Amino acid sequence: MTPLPSSQARYILMHEADNVAIVVNDGGLPAGSVFPSGLLLRDMVPQGHKVALADLPAGSAVRRYNVPIGYALKDIAAGSWVHERLLEMPSARGLDDLPMATVKPEPLPALEGYTFEGYRNADGSVGSRNILAITTTVQCVAGVVDFAVQRIKQELLPRFPNVDDVVGLEHSYGCGVAIDALDAIIPIRTLRNITLNPNFGGEVMVVSLGCEKLQPERLFPPGTIPIVDERNVADVGVNADAALDVVCLQSENHVGFMSMIDSIMQTALLHLERLDARRRETVPASELVVGVQCGGSDAFSGVTANPAVGFATDLLVRAGATVMFSETTEVRDGIDQLTARASSPEVAQAMIREMAWYDAYLEKGRVDRSANTTPGNKKGGLSNIVEKAMGSIVKSGTAPISGVLAPGEKVRQKGLIYAATPASDFICGTLQLAAGINLHVFTTGRGTPYGLAEVPVIKVATRTDLAWRWHDLMDINAGRIADGDASIADVGWELFYLMLEVASGRKKTWAEHWKLHNALVLFNPAPVT
Repeated sequence: MTPLPSSQARYILMHEADNVAIVVNDGGLPAGSVFPSGLLLRDMVPQGHKVALADLPAGSAVRRYNVPIGYALKDIAAGSWVHERLLEMPSARGLDDLPMATVKPEPLPALEGYTFEGYRNADGSVGSRNILAITTTVQCVAGVVDFAVQRIKQELLPRFPNVDDVVGLEHSYGCGVAIDALDAIIPIRTLRNITLNPNFGGEVMVVSLGCEKLQPERLFPPGTIPIVDERNVADVGVNADAALDVVCLQSENHVGFMSMIDSIMQTALLHLERLDARRRETVPASELVVGVQCGGSDAFSGVTANPAVGFATDLLVRAGATVMFSETTEVRDGIDQLTARASSPEVAQAMIREMAWYDAYLEKGRVDRSANTTPGNKKGGLSNIVEKAMGSIVKSGTAPISGVLAPGEKVRQKGLIYAATPASDFICGTLQLAAGINLHVFTTGRGTPYGLAEVPVIKVATRTDLAWRWHDLMDINAGRIADGDASIADVGWELFYLMLEVASGRKKTWAEHWKLHNALVLFNPAPVT
């Protein structure tokens, strides 16, 4: 074998105490490559995969992020490829005797003077888009609503230039489920709170079949719809029923399919007129509510994109904004880090509550946490969920965690929030919509065309190769950090400024440009019937 010149072989070490590092080079490195440290590769190592920096005896801890991500199943020589088949995954950290609000960082200086152009709503929230959303109570009406939405876009929307879009909130819930089960509250409040997302301007329009279990009045009981205009004001306060515009397809007034479509379009016309009268106004950056998420992750996620997002998260918190991170499945193995960062013991206990719920959920399904990671994650260098979790958590930055939301709940405070969700991209995005985000940031290493119709999605690539190949899908290339062409702070500031531009409507993301929109998935742990 002829060794490659040292200047061509590169690895990234996350912590000085680590005994493995990941290979940076595109396409990986062949056996015989020599790193500047003098380390000789014994095996071919794919890009993003780990190389042993020292001899690792059988049973010894394999450390990355200064955390044991596994234990060697046999002796591993320095320079060897360290992959999942050589590792025994550590047991999950217990939920007892955790550090509770023990990390007390110095408060970060306030970041003042940053603004964006948004739509101020009557309930005080701010939208980044001005969208008419049509809520469905049951999957049965999805085809009719889709047909009507296409007609609305073609025939009505051009008349209302200040309305950005019309979307149908389609889902698979509403009937054939145990609607009175204890956990049924999760999908019901999720759909309710999505309907009240800031980007929909307080306009509530529902299409119902008529015979479904999730009746409109159950989805929106009195008092759940905020005052929007004079229609909602009665002598005794809020008249929630008046704010709820429902088109019921089984109504005797409908004779034929086209009469249903006509009813939907006539109702939509009223909402479009009100939405079109709205105008953007200058608001402080503190009105941003940003959800951060990762999907199609690889070993670079925790090196480039997620740390840059974490830097931007700290900037947003300093500006008084709200940022929520999620994915219970992917932070469970870092629970001790999160409870330590909680702003109070009560917040730490709320974190533990959500992790305990997840543990019980896995036990009930007779699966364990090793079901995560995916084949693509592993191909990208992530050996197991412990390693994946360490790279996922860094999206949250360094600020104290000031609150915790159960699935489907709506955020009501500023700062860094943990919004409990499964790790599924689509369910996580759906639950963050319900929590009230007006902007979404999504990092990916393997690549995914994920997008949401309801809020702009900024896509951040972990590797330059992905950003180059998917140049018209990725909004930011964080791979420049691994290339040595930019720092984490450089990309974090770039993302922060891009968020202000996108929230103001001055710039569209690639997902918006191509209208790449994934379906909403309501998390339903209740049994079906």
